[in-house]
Amino acid sequence: MAVTRKHLQIGAGLAAVLLIGITAVSQPPQRGPRGGGDDSLQQPFRGVAADGKLETGLFRIKSTGVTTAPVVSAAEDFLAGLKEAQRDQTIFPVDDSEWRKWDNRHRPKRQGVGFDEMDEQQRGLAFGLLRASLSAKGLKLTQDIMKLNGTLAELTEKYDEYGEWLYWITIMGEPSPTEPWGWQLDGHHLVINYFVLGDQVVMSPVFVGSEPVHATSGKFQGTIILQDEQNKGLQFMQSLNEDQRKQATISEVKAGNDALAQAYEDNLDLDYAGLECANLDEAQTQRLLDLIALYVGNMKEGHAAIKMEEVKQHLDRTYFAWVGSTQEDSVFYYRIHSPVILIEFDHQNRVAPFRSREPSRDHIHAVVRTPNGNDYGKDLLRQHYEQHHNSKTHAQ
Repeated sequence: MAVTRKHLQIGAGLAAVLLIGITAVSQPPQRGPRGGGDDSLQQPFRGVAADGKLETGLFRIKSTGVTTAPVVSAAEDFLAGLKEAQRDQTIFPVDDSEWRKWDNRHRPKRQGVGFDEMDEQQRGLAFGLLRASLSAKGLKLTQDIMKLNGTLAELTEKYDEYGEWLYWITIMGEPSPTEPWGWQLDGHHLVINYFVLGDQVVMSPVFVGSEPVHATSGKFQGTIILQDEQNKGLQFMQSLNEDQRKQATISEVKAGNDALAQAYEDNLDLDYAGLECANLDEAQTQRLLDLIALYVGNMKEGHAAIKMEEVKQHLDRTYFAWVGSTQEDSVFYYRIHSPVILIEFDHQNRVAPFRSREPSRDHIHAVVRTPNGNDYGKDLLRQHYEQHHNSKTHAQ
């Protein structure tokens, strides 16, 4: 039985949550080493659910008309550029539990081939895969997070724990124009899961963040990330009228970490909370869509447009929740939650190079998930197996 969590309220940095038999704070508990001992990975995959159950029929296998051929070609080139031993450690079955073992922290051992193991040509091919899959904005964000991890190595002098090249790629399945496959990028503050079936793409879960958020010195001085996501989230909250703000606000106190959908939370039970967005005016609706597009827009433009159409179909069932105050320099958490997308943005407590007991604008976590069972493209994969293999569901 999967552990479930119902959101009641968040106050003073603590998420008061009701679990089956236990109570937990909003920050996910510390886990065991990657691939070893994490209880959540022993549970079958279900997906993020509201009211304790999945909503079905939301995702269909269909032609989008947006080609994935460049992604297939780039993945094939990347694999061809690896040595045999590297390929052996990089390729997993498309329905392998390896998808679920990602971790936004820096310590767990990773699978796949690391950028630190690649020569310059192989790195070029790896970035070629990212370039074929992501928008220019998404690629820049990815590279900037890697650079900021290098800045953190400079600040802490822990080069064995942090660094620009401590990121790993795995390929799930065989790159194909018709059969399901995908890839994963996994490392500290940067995780991208990218599932492909024909011309359909599911890019989630995605985790992006950094500490520091802005490099003020060192090799990567001037690098800064997630400022639009921060500022436009605040601007949207400020655009609400007094009654709408009250509905959106879970707590005016932001005193800790509030993100819920991070690593090992594939079966998170999260009820809708905050402001129901059905009654936003036209300008507010556009601001909300622009905010969502900042996250969805890390995909290649054509696939991002397909996802945004899906988001718009469920806009009347979309909720916006807020923790913190709304001053220009406030720290805060916000969540956008609908049947087809879950976005969290969170100012977190400092961890390195020093620890703090209060959240900071210089440590940000952001997560994007596809609720109701389609993270990692699991629901599409299930349908594919049922339609084409006449077999039981392979998804975990």
